[in-house]
Amino acid sequence: MGPGWRAASTALVGGSVAVFVGLRRVALALPRPAAVRSRPSRDWRWLNLLVSFAHSVLAGLWALFSLWHSPELLSDIQDGYSVSGHLLVCFSSGYFVHDSLDIIFNHQSRSSWEYLVHHAMALSAFISLIITGRFLGAAVLLLLVEVSNIFLTIRMLLKMSNVPSPALYEANKYINLVVYFAFRLAPQAYLTWYFLRYVEVQGQGAFLTANLLLLDAMILMYFSRLLRSDFFPSLRKGSAGRDVDGEKFLID
Repeated sequence: MGPGWRAASTALVGGSVAVFVGLRRVALALPRPAAVRSRPSRDWRWLNLLVSFAHSVLAGLWALFSLWHSPELLSDIQDGYSVSGHLLVCFSSGYFVHDSLDIIFNHQSRSSWEYLVHHAMALSAFISLIITGRFLGAAVLLLLVEVSNIFLTIRMLLKMSNVPSPALYEANKYINLVVYFAFRLAPQAYLTWYFLRYVEVQGQGAFLTANLLLLDAMILMYFSRLLRSDFFPSLRKGSAGRDVDGEKFLID
């Protein structure tokens, strides 16, 4: 990638940040459920989740389209390329920048530190591939996780709003589990196997492999929380009286 393309990519990331600033302002104008309005401390989290939901819908569908339109991203994970995939990476990089700043400027770093770590990992990986033009297929495959995040975010919004419909939560609970396997665990497992088997552990390959292994640990931790909370509540430890504000997406 030449300097001109890198500069254009930087501008695209900046434009994406501006888009999410605009989306947050739109979310701010939307009505909030009574359960959220009654707890001022939940206002930020509600708005943050709405913006996250918008990103998940857009990026998840975009990742599916990119892989359908450019199957070479799957057949050549290291050197495959598509303009759509590149734009998607810039778009999601802008979201991670916006969400990180949102967490920091609203003094939520302590309760959301895991997400700051995740965003730092994602941004560093995306910046490396924007600079080198390599491993775009891996990035797009990882962004399939946003399909799973759609239902994960709906889960949290339902919890926060106290929607009086157990059937709705139950239905989403099982859909969430299925898409968690299909769009989060499966792509992550495949990429981990691919990197450990085919990617040289040096330079960018070593950096991305380390990132991937750290992400494996985080995903398994989130999955264990999800299972305990929704399917094995008797296994929860120390969760009595914990407020929903204590976690961004998954609570024990």
